Order: sequence, then C-alpha cells, then structure tokens
Amino acid sequence: MVIAVIGKGMIGAAAARHLALMGEDVLLIGPDEPQDYANHPGVFASHYDEARITRSLDPYPFWSRVSRESIARYSELERASGIGFFTETGLLMAGPDHTPLIRAVERGAQRDNIHCEALRGQALQRRFPYFQFSSDTLGLFEPRGAGHINPRLMVRAQGVAAQKLGAHVITAMVTGLRETADGVEIDSTAGHLSADQVLVAAGGFTNELLPEPLPLHVYARTVLLAEVAAPEQDRLREMPPLIYLEPDNDPYLLPPVAYPDGRVYLKIGGDPVDLELPGEAERRAWFRSGGDPEIGDHLLARLQERMPDLAIASTKIAPCITTFTNSIQPMLQRQSDRISVATGGSGRGAKCSDELGRLGALVARGAALPDWVAETRGS
Repeated sequence: MVIAVIGKGMIGAAAARHLALMGEDVLLIGPDEPQDYANHPGVFASHYDEARITRSLDPYPFWSRVSRESIARYSELERASGIGFFTETGLLMAGPDHTPLIRAVERGAQRDNIHCEALRGQALQRRFPYFQFSSDTLGLFEPRGAGHINPRLMVRAQGVAAQKLGAHVITAMVTGLRETADGVEIDSTAGHLSADQVLVAAGGFTNELLPEPLPLHVYARTVLLAEVAAPEQDRLREMPPLIYLEPDNDPYLLPPVAYPDGRVYLKIGGDPVDLELPGEAERRAWFRSGGDPEIGDHLLARLQERMPDLAIASTKIAPCITTFTNSIQPMLQRQSDRISVATGGSGRGAKCSDELGRLGALVARGAALPDWVAETRGS
C-alpha cells in the first residue's frame, strides 16, 4: 500500500518514518524551508528554528504521555539518522507558589512518576542565579530527558531515517487532492502523484487540502532573539529552558544557541494576545511580515525582568504560527475513506512530534490507536 504523507514538518516527517518502519511504501511530500520569507510564494511551516523546549512535565495526562513516548526514542532516532538534535540541559517550570497552574504541574509529576526537584526562595535563586524570581516562586526542575531540541535537525533526522527505510522524499508543495474509488490523486508543484492513502500533516495549512475543513484555530506568534556574546555564553552555559506560569500568559526562555547567521541567540516567546489568522492569505502575509515589533518590545521587557543582568548585543524578531483545536489536543483521525489528518492541538507539538507522527501513521493505516490515547485525552 502506498501512503503519501503531505507535510514534511515535525509530525509529517515522523509519520513517514514510522510508516516505513511498519513496512509501508511511503511518499513524504513537502517544500523546503523558504530562502526569502518576504517574497516566498508558497506555504510556510513552524519548525524553522534552532531550539524548542522538550519536557515530560505537563498537567495534561495526554501531553505528558506523548512527550515521554517521544523523548524515549530521541536517541534511537539520532542513531538511525546520524544526526544529533537533542540537548539535555534539564527544564525549569516556575510560577507563584500555591497558584493553580504550578500546582497542576506538580500534581502531574506525581501522577506520572516524573522525577523533578522542587525549589523555593534562596535555594531556587542559588541554583539558577541567571534568573530573577520573587520570593514566593515555586520552581520545578526536571533534570533528565528534558532540555531543548533543534527542530530543523530533528526534521532532517526523521527524513534521513525514513529514506534509509525505503521512503521516498519529494520536495514539492501539494496544491490539491482528489479522492477516487481507487486511491487519491495528488497535484503538486513536482507533478501529478498517486497514493492509496494520504495523511495530511500540514500544520496551519491543513484545511487548504482537506475536503471538509476542520475546526482549527491558527494564531500568529512572534519570538524575540537576543544575541549574546562569548562572555555571556560562558556564564549561561548550564542554563536550562524556563517556562514561567502566569494566569494570562506563559512566557518561555531558551538558552543561548547558535543560529545559521553565525550568531548566538537566547530566545523568548509568549505573545500576550492571540491574533487569529483565519485564512491561507493571512497566514502567508503574517510570515512575510517578519513578526510584530510591539510584541517584540513586550518580550524584551519580559526578558529584562526575568534576566536583569543579561548583556544583550542585539535583538531581532521572527514570526511563527501555532495551530489549536478546541480541545487543545491534536486531531488524529480519518477525514474520509482514504484521507487522514494529524495536526493541531496546541504549542506542545514539537517536543512530542515523534509520537504524534506514530499515532498519525496508525490512523493512516486504518489501525486502532492505543487504549491509553482515549483514556488520557479526556483528562
């Protein structure tokens, strides 16, 4: 059976590898990263970055489970592809003590038997001197199996491993699908293709390909990249990613990482408002815009609040999008007899993309999802 996976991003590339592992004949179809955002005529993806947080800690049982399943296979994927993408620095989640958000994370750690250290007051400040916290902060530090992944390299690793297993990677943009009695006809910029089954894993552009649109909400996101020079890089060498939990926003920080322009940046994200992008034209325009400078100013202020001693050489902003479902859980389902979908959920998808891809592969094959999926998704 030929199964085409449309979208060679984090979930799609993972699905292709797992389908190949399952013995299927796989086509992985998607465009490369745009070289010129401002003038790019095609679709965009959300993995054009050098660092995303990875962790098991999560108040939601489903997201914790898919993260743990994915993280457990990181080393296997690195060996299979020869590409390293995971940096195990540990992960710090923090927030005002006795508030529902941080307490829910603490309960989640106990529920899933995830080892983490609880730190408060001076103990928290001594352990992580580069951050500034109020005295009533509770910090939960997950030291093992957590840190950050390079999403570009992880996608590349999935593609290389899939190809070694016999998958065919086609660099092209899909422009249309037609389901027939015998299969699915695929129109693409590389020509006409055919498959018995199709799995659409196209992120924020998923609905442009499906026969019936799904209730997906795509939001604009801006991140700020703060350049740090060599002395600061040395001082922050052991800095873990930080997620700070607040009632209205969850700003997050990633440690200094080298980017393709040759500079080293510390990243902060966490838009204070949700700007929905209702259609394909709005999403393409958003990426071409380069991001929102006002959000960039907001993020810079938050960074300076959390790391007042940070020496910043320069800053720049970058655009991204996040695809949400009404349940904040991914859609892993059949759309028709021959078309399936694996997409959406929330901003948690990068760290657990390998397991989301595996579950999408099961759906595309017509196989049942594991019992734990239904058991945890309602929690």
